[in-house]
Amino acid sequence: MNQSTGIRSVQRVDARHRYEILVDGRRAGLAAYRDRGAQRVFFHTEVDDAFAGQGLGAELVQAALADVRESGKRVVPVCPYVAKFLKRHGEFADITDPVTPDVLGWLEEELG
Repeated sequence: MNQSTGIRSVQRVDARHRYEILVDGRRAGLAAYRDRGAQRVFFHTEVDDAFAGQGLGAELVQAALADVRESGKRVVPVCPYVAKFLKRHGEFADITDPVTPDVLGWLEEELG
């Protein structure tokens, strides 16, 4: 039984281009993105091993996608975890754009 009963919150950290999920104020995971015009391109999601198996990844991505919708942007799921989440959660299909060679080339340049 390694269920966390801690207080969870998700915040967007614009300066670091990511969303973070906190458990009792401690960063437990992140979803990294870059903005390309009206698109928010998610390219990496991770949850710290100490917090694995608690559903934090899904909670983080759900909150991040809700924030993208609220901000009027669109999602491009380069990150395999985000892509898998979107397949299971059709409610975000209306704000999802496909991953294209253009986007991948742009992202590669962005990340250096």
